Amino acid sequence: MRFFRLITVLLLVILLAALASQAARFLVVDEPEKSDVILVLAGETIVRPDHALELLRQGMAPRVFIDVQTRAQIYDQQLVDIARKYVSGLAEANLVSVCPTAGFSTNTEAPDVIPCLQSLGAHRVLIVTSEYHTRRALAIFRRRLPQYKFSVAAARDPEHFGDAWWTNREWTKTTLAEWSKMLWWEAVDRWR
Repeated sequence: MRFFRLITVLLLVILLAALASQAARFLVVDEPEKSDVILVLAGETIVRPDHALELLRQGMAPRVFIDVQTRAQIYDQQLVDIARKYVSGLAEANLVSVCPTAGFSTNTEAPDVIPCLQSLGAHRVLIVTSEYHTRRALAIFRRRLPQYKFSVAAARDPEHFGDAWWTNREWTKTTLAEWSKMLWWEAVDRWR
């Protein structure tokens, strides 16, 4: 009986370790589809926009919207103003626009983008976000805005996230934080 318990515990530990080793990979969905518009989610301001511009150049969509939180500020400047200045300096400035959003979470950001999407008559939307955020972002947008067809592209940033999440402090923080947000979405916000 004691031996059976030991084997059972050992098997459970091995199973948990195997599942944990895949925790980061599960968060990532990278399946971009040709769309009417590319939507860069608010938050990260370097890797996400760069990846969206790369996808624009590849012909994945004819336009890009960069979500920017209207209440966010960097020192004495509004983030929206900084983003507009950034966009105006792009070679593709005529194809890229700022989409102001009030929400501070992906869940509250989703309905804020409707006016931007409607302004183009978009139906198919390619979301660009950080790779660890792709699965949850896609689930949220599909649930909150079912009138659109969404796909997602992962903007990779090895400084903040990687598959072997347990080998790097920053990756561990990112993975655990995203899992807590994913669990909250699945248990609470999805049903509101």
